Amino acid sequence: MAGSSSGPAPGQAAKDKKMASAEQLVLELCDPELRENALLELSKKREIFQDLAPLLWHSFGTIAALLQCVASHPETRILFLNAHIPLYLYPFLNTTSKTRPFEYLRLTSLGVIGALVKVDDTEVISFLLQTEIIPLCLRTMEMGSELSKTVATFIVQKILLDDVGLRYICATAERFFAVGSVLANMVVSLADQPSTRLLKHIIRCYLRLSDNPRACAALQSCLPDMLKDGTFNNCLRDDPATRRWLQQLLHNVTGGGMGGAPQPGMDPMNMGM
Repeated sequence: MAGSSSGPAPGQAAKDKKMASAEQLVLELCDPELRENALLELSKKREIFQDLAPLLWHSFGTIAALLQCVASHPETRILFLNAHIPLYLYPFLNTTSKTRPFEYLRLTSLGVIGALVKVDDTEVISFLLQTEIIPLCLRTMEMGSELSKTVATFIVQKILLDDVGLRYICATAERFFAVGSVLANMVVSLADQPSTRLLKHIIRCYLRLSDNPRACAALQSCLPDMLKDGTFNNCLRDDPATRRWLQQLLHNVTGGGMGGAPQPGMDPMNMGM
């Protein structure tokens, strides 16, 4: 029989090889002649490089690559926020041009913010609420492509699902109606051009708003009729989860949930706090 090997175990050897490959690609980001290929390879292989995010963060000059990976990794997420890097993306969300290059910039920037909110971290939500993220998302929800609208609505949804975010948006009538009016306009536009994916996020936003008593009371008068009259039954035919959300929303708004009926003569969203 052959003698036992004194080298590293096959699993560890493979891991070391992957790490060496990742380190080499990160180094190549600093070489203009190799940068394009290095970015391509890192993009394709980022799922197998589990420690890629901290490697990028601590490597000089490479943080511009794979921001979404850095934003979503638990070891680098708070460092990412503390450096205020999301703020550098906001000008791309503030553009009004619908040309393809600007739309790509919007979508890429939204993807980074989406990676931040996806982890359900109140610290992330609190940071974003100190910035202009809500009006910037609302702008995209009004004029972006279907995909950009979907990502922006997802971000608003994740903010609402956090208690801090729900309290913030429902703290004043102005904030509530800013969000509510954009959601309502999107519902109307979806009647002509249905998108199950986008409609799902809109309904989830409305359902979360109905968890706030005064917002729920206001929704009795401002929830779009198209969500009540079966307009989207066919669109939601194969999405039982969203159908349940819509049923719960209608149950809440018609008085079966937290909101109850608004008091006569009172503005249900008179939210002086």
